[in-house]
Amino acid sequence: MKVFKFGGASVNSVERIRNLLPILQTYNGQHILVVISAMGKNTNALEKVAEAFFRKNKEESIQLFEIVKKSHLDTARALLKSCLSATEERLRDFFTEVEWLLQDQPKRDFDYYYDQIVCVGELLSTAIVSAYLNENGLKNEWVDVRDIFRTDDNFRDANIDWKWTGKKTESDIIPLFQISPMVLTQGFIGSTDENESTTLGREGSDYSAAVFANLLNAESQTIWKDVQGVMNADPKEFPDAKFISELSYDEVIEMAFYGAQVIHPKTIKPLENKGIPLYVKCFMDPALPGTVIHAKNVNHLPPIIVIKQNQALIHLHSKDFSFVGEKPTGELYHLFSEIKVKPNLMQSGAVTLHVCMDDKPDKIDKLAHDATSIFDVQVEKGLTLLTIRHYDEATLKSLTKDKNIVLKQQSPETVQVLMK
Repeated sequence: MKVFKFGGASVNSVERIRNLLPILQTYNGQHILVVISAMGKNTNALEKVAEAFFRKNKEESIQLFEIVKKSHLDTARALLKSCLSATEERLRDFFTEVEWLLQDQPKRDFDYYYDQIVCVGELLSTAIVSAYLNENGLKNEWVDVRDIFRTDDNFRDANIDWKWTGKKTESDIIPLFQISPMVLTQGFIGSTDENESTTLGREGSDYSAAVFANLLNAESQTIWKDVQGVMNADPKEFPDAKFISELSYDEVIEMAFYGAQVIHPKTIKPLENKGIPLYVKCFMDPALPGTVIHAKNVNHLPPIIVIKQNQALIHLHSKDFSFVGEKPTGELYHLFSEIKVKPNLMQSGAVTLHVCMDDKPDKIDKLAHDATSIFDVQVEKGLTLLTIRHYDEATLKSLTKDKNIVLKQQSPETVQVLMK
């Protein structure tokens, strides 16, 4: 049993969907569970639908959703012949899920509506890809993962109920492999016990695949991307980024913690628990060996560079010049939990705390407002957070040249610099 995950870039055009066929034909006859993301930029497009709806701009939300609908129908019509009618019917069922909601008025938090709308992207893409593969002789069983993945109602970052999900995987997924060697489903999404759609956090498809790999005791998980494997930096920002052929679970968790986009932060633990290797391979050139991630320690790694733009720094000062010790810091962490934010960098002094996090205006404004009951608060925006694992002075100097350094944190292994 193998688990494959194909991201949005691998299905963002008719040509790339066609490219999946020869890749999967290589494994024809083997038991494979395939997890597929939304096509290309459709998650972003659906986010705009959710935002317009929540602003009570019904007309705009419907117009934006019409663009999403047309895009998927056009793709289906370009790819399919004998399966087209049945696939269009399935797509329209998913369209209806969103259209019913858009006729309503928002009465709950934004995160709830985000999940109900954005989840449709994965359902649409997998319906089309499944039909295309079936039509071209690669038999597969399509599954709505919302019937398998039970989660809590922590919308936009839901937690999986492993016990319930494990039972459903055993009762509903494993028997499908007696019908077909391939099962195809969605990443990123799940459902509560009240059948409300949830999402597992941005880029959560990697994690979905890892959950399946764990529950199915897979021999491996492969993430198919548009790069040759894991690089030491984003090749879009650093054309001379270096390929890394091998990494340990621990190193990848560190990279994910600091914001590297190559692997979702929660992906590694389900694999590490059962010693399942993770491969990162190139869907443009499947013959390339890719990167393997496993339990073995790997030495002599190059500097690994992570850059996070649009950072906000919250300066917190105790109101009465008392130490920001256990109680104020504990209250601050309680606010993090309530508002559902996490710091990317924290630094404390005797009477001050500095907290750097992604600049999501609604979250930052609420945190700053609520923290005024404990601290004097100032917010600084428009910053960039640079993290270098296995840094050397030459790399650090070149990346901070002519920058105004606002905050710096350094250990023998990792340096972080907040700058503008």
